[in-house]
Amino acid sequence: MTVLDVVKKDVKLAKWTGWLLVILGILALASPLVAGLSITMLIGVLLIAGGIAQLFMVFRAGSFGSGITLVILGGLSLVAGLYTITQPAAALGALTLFLAFYFVASGILEVIGAVSARPADGWGWVLAGGIVSVLLGIMIWQQFPLSGVWAIGILVGARLLISGITFITIGRVVGGFVKTVA
Repeated sequence: MTVLDVVKKDVKLAKWTGWLLVILGILALASPLVAGLSITMLIGVLLIAGGIAQLFMVFRAGSFGSGITLVILGGLSLVAGLYTITQPAAALGALTLFLAFYFVASGILEVIGAVSARPADGWGWVLAGGIVSVLLGIMIWQQFPLSGVWAIGILVGARLLISGITFITIGRVVGGFVKTVA
């Protein structure tokens, strides 16, 4: 099932979802530090939940000795989650550095893929996207620790805004298409 199929089932819901995403995106862009810290806290909660679930599974199965790897992984997730929640600014900084590394690494791979795909249609767009990704990663890295304040919140806010606009636009297009066909 494609996005268009989902939107066709409930055009109004798609538009409302789009508007909600636009509002959330604007809020994240207006206060990127709050958005970044909120995301960091959510990651902490998810790590804690995952750690507890792994530890529960091991103890419930009665395989503490043979499942030592799962005990270690569950404990590590629990500790990482607790650290993330109790030290959200430091965790946000770590996430920002990871994001910078990710952008540089994925951008380099995109550039390599684009060059190897040349002269196929669209290879230039892939190359441009890769270059932008590398530059964004370098910019985040060079501005660290200041980028820790804005990077995660701005990027998530921009993504929410773009997703919202996409849902609204698809809802309008599909809604208009459904009305003219019906």
